[in-house]
Amino acid sequence: KFPSWQFVLVDLRCHGESVPGMRIHTGDEQHSVTEAARDVNLLLKKLKMFPNMLIGHSFGGKVALSMASEFKSHALPRPVQVWVLDTVPGEVEDDPDTSDHPGRLIDTLIDIRRGKVGAHLASSLRKEGFSSEVSSWVAANGSYDYDLHGIRKMYESYKDTRLWSVIEQPPQGLKIDFVRAERSTFRWGGRDYERLQSSAARVHLLEDAGHWVHTDNPDGLIRIMEPSFQE
Repeated sequence: KFPSWQFVLVDLRCHGESVPGMRIHTGDEQHSVTEAARDVNLLLKKLKMFPNMLIGHSFGGKVALSMASEFKSHALPRPVQVWVLDTVPGEVEDDPDTSDHPGRLIDTLIDIRRGKVGAHLASSLRKEGFSSEVSSWVAANGSYDYDLHGIRKMYESYKDTRLWSVIEQPPQGLKIDFVRAERSTFRWGGRDYERLQSSAARVHLLEDAGHWVHTDNPDGLIRIMEPSFQE
């Protein structure tokens, strides 16, 4: 739909093709938001690329914000758009009224994934109370490599990492948009949400979607993001 755009799709540490490289280390790495952001910035430097846009979902949303925060208050060499999909910049709190919590999914996969793939994995996840959409999506990606114990460390860092400074004092040339899922597994409310709304960042509501926005309502997500690809 946007043929002039080129995308770099990154397997963050502990995910996919990045897992074998992590296995040469000692196992005591922090596996934090900051370290993941440093990984991607180093990759872009190696590729001699400076992005026009950063898009991150959940943990990846905080990675994108952390990457942008490395610019401090300096003016960017060219404008950069950041899209943060269903995560808040501060401390993350689970919404108890939803079932598809990422943290619970990680713990469940650690317990049941061994030897289970495809339909067997999807069935096991549904029995654990996860939605059919999320169960099918995880099962479809079951052939990818994951360091689930490393991902658990990443998730703990994700919940605790606060990135308000880049929201409230963004570098010149940085635009930040948040997409809030209508049925998000995280709490969007209270003082933190008021603080976000009082900043220069924009918040868009994606209807008919839980936390896994790319599986629940991909067409609606594209409609929200489409204008930024045309600027």
